[in-house]
Amino acid sequence: MSVQVPVLRCTAVVEAYSTNNEVVKKDSYKQAMLSLNRNEFSEIVLCVSVLEKNIEKNRNIVLRHSDLEIHRRFIKEGKVSISFKESRTKLLLSNAPPNELVIFVKTMAAKVAGLKNKAKVSIRSKLISEKGNSVEGISPVTAKDMRNLQLAEAGGNGLLKSRGYTPKTASPLTGGKMIKRKRLDEKENGGSPMLGKSGGLVRGTDGPTPKRQMTFARRTLREDQSRVMTSEQKYVVEMVKGGKNIFFTGGAGTGKSFLINKIIGVLPPEHTYITASTGVAAFQIGGTTLHTFAGIGSGSAGVAKCIELAQRKSISAQWRKCKHLIIDEISMVDGNFFKKLEMVAKAVRGNDKPFGGIQLILTGDFLQLPPVVKGDEERRFAFETSAWQRCVQINVELTQVKRQSDQNLVTILNKLRLGECGDRETSILKGTKTNDLAKNGIVPTKLCTHTDDVNSINTKELNLCGGEEKIYRALDSDSGMTSFINNSTPVDQVLRLRVGAQVMLMKNLNVLQGLVNGARGAVERFSSEGNPVVRFIGGKTEEIKTEKWQVKNGVGGLLSRTQLPLRLAWAFSIHKSQGMTLDCVEVSLSRVFECGQAYVALSRAKSLESLRILDFKPGCVRADTKVLKFYRNLKCSKPILQQSMNQYMDS
Repeated sequence: MSVQVPVLRCTAVVEAYSTNNEVVKKDSYKQAMLSLNRNEFSEIVLCVSVLEKNIEKNRNIVLRHSDLEIHRRFIKEGKVSISFKESRTKLLLSNAPPNELVIFVKTMAAKVAGLKNKAKVSIRSKLISEKGNSVEGISPVTAKDMRNLQLAEAGGNGLLKSRGYTPKTASPLTGGKMIKRKRLDEKENGGSPMLGKSGGLVRGTDGPTPKRQMTFARRTLREDQSRVMTSEQKYVVEMVKGGKNIFFTGGAGTGKSFLINKIIGVLPPEHTYITASTGVAAFQIGGTTLHTFAGIGSGSAGVAKCIELAQRKSISAQWRKCKHLIIDEISMVDGNFFKKLEMVAKAVRGNDKPFGGIQLILTGDFLQLPPVVKGDEERRFAFETSAWQRCVQINVELTQVKRQSDQNLVTILNKLRLGECGDRETSILKGTKTNDLAKNGIVPTKLCTHTDDVNSINTKELNLCGGEEKIYRALDSDSGMTSFINNSTPVDQVLRLRVGAQVMLMKNLNVLQGLVNGARGAVERFSSEGNPVVRFIGGKTEEIKTEKWQVKNGVGGLLSRTQLPLRLAWAFSIHKSQGMTLDCVEVSLSRVFECGQAYVALSRAKSLESLRILDFKPGCVRADTKVLKFYRNLKCSKPILQQSMNQYMDS
C-alpha cells in the first residue's frame, strides 16, 4: 500500500552562497529531472539530471537531517526551495506539477527524518571503502518513515518549513498551512503525541498503535494521487499526462470539477492556463474566463480583427506560453467562437497544428446548459465545428455518480438527462410536492429559471423579516473592476440581512462540521461585532466573518473581494446553482425555457427526500436532438474506450 515516487520534472536553479550569504554562483536548468536514490553507503542522494547540448549531466547531493531545510510556502504553485546548510547551497524548484511535487517533498522529508539518529559516514571511511559506486532508486515510504517525520515535526526539529522559518509544530501534511497546537506532555499522553485526522496533534491515552500508524500513512501518502478517483478518472489523468487532447463529460455529480483539480495538479503551472465559459465556473477551479484568456472580446468581430486583438503584447505572450489549455463548461462555449479560437491560436503561435499545438483539456456536459444565443441566432455547439473534429482526440464519459447516494434519484436523473420521462418518473417527481423540507426554522431554497424572479422573491421575503436591516459592503481591491468581480465571485458587492433571513454559505469553512459551500441556514442574531450568527440545517450555530476571494484578471494579476460568505437563499437561479449540492431544494419548472434546465435544477438535490417540485410536468424535460446524437456517437465508441482502459489498468 505504498506510493512509488515518480521522477519530478521541473525547472531548477542551483545557487551557491558565500559566508556573507551572497550568491557567488548560479546555474539555471529549464528542464531538470529529480529523483531520490541510495548510494553504496545507504545514504539518501538527491539526483538532479539535466540535458545540455544533448549531453546528460548529473549532480548528486547527499541528504542529511541536520543539513536540510525544505521551504514549501508556494508548493501549491509548483514551487519549493531546499537549503543545504553545510555546502551553503540552495536548490530552487519551479514549474513542477503541484501534486507530484507534494508527493516528492513528503517522501524526501519522511526518508530524511529517519536519518536523525544515524551516524554520518566519514570521508575517510568512504576513501578506504572497497565498495564500487552504485546508485539505486529509494524504496517506497513506509508507516515507519511517516512516524519518524511526525515525531520530528512534533518536536520542532522538522525539515518542512512553511514561511521561511520553523513553526513550533508545523504539520508535515497540510500543504504549508499553519496549525496552532498546544504543547503536549509526553507522560500525560501515553509516552508520545499522535497526529489526528486534520494533521494536527490530538490528545490521547494510548499513543498511536502500529495499526493506526499504517492507516495514517496509507491515507496521507496516497490521497494526492488516487484518493477516491474512479478508474475512468485515472484513465483521463493518464491521457492528459500523455499529452492527448481530451474531452471528458458526464452527468451532474460525476466528479468533473474534482477531476479538473487532479489534472491541474499533474501539469506544469507556468504553461497551464485554466479557463471556463463563465466567471463563476472559472472561479471555482481557480482560473479565468475563456474570453479573458483569449483577449478577443466577445469574438463577434471577423477573424482578421480577432487575430489583431490577440497579437497585443500581453495577450500574445500568454498564447505563446500556453502549452496546456483547460476549458471548463465547454457546453456553453459558442461553436463559432471556438472555431475562431483555433484560428487565433494558429496565427498568434505561428503553428499550423490543431489549436496551434496547444494541448486541449475540455470538460462539461452538453446535455446541461447550452450556449447563450441572442434573438433568432442559430445555436451552434462546439462539437459541431471542424475545429472540434481536428482537435479532440479522445472522448470519455464519466458514469459513476458521486453527489447522490439515493440510487432511485440517480436512475431518474439519468433518464431526465436524456430527455426521457415516463409515467413512473412523473409519478415519483410529482409526489415530492408533499415533502416537508423545513427544519430548524430553515426553509428550502427555491430554484428559479429567471434571475428577476430570484431577486423579487428574496427582496420580498427579507422585507417580511422584522428587526433592523444590516448592510454589508464588500471591500474590492480595485473599485473600477467591481463589475468583473461581481461576475467572477459567488458573493455580491452589497449584502442585506435581518434576523430570520434565509442564507446559503458560499465557501467551505469547516467540511467536517458541514459548513460547506451550499450549506443552508438562517440568521439567528448578530454578534457584538455586528457579524451574523447563523444556525445551519444540521443544527450547528456559527458566527460568520468576512472571507477573501481572489480572481485572476487574465494577464497574470489578481483581484480580490472581502465579504461575508453568504447569499440570501429563499430563491436561487438554476444557472447560478450549477455545480452546487443543496441541503434542501424547492423547484419551480413552469417557466423552463432551455433544454437541460430541468435536469440541472433537479440534480442539485442530494436525495428525493430533500427535494420538492411544485409544478412538475413531463413536457419541461427536454434534451437537444443534436446533443443526443453527439452522445450516441460517443456511446458507440465506448467499448473501444473500455478496452483501452482495461489495457491501461492491467499494465
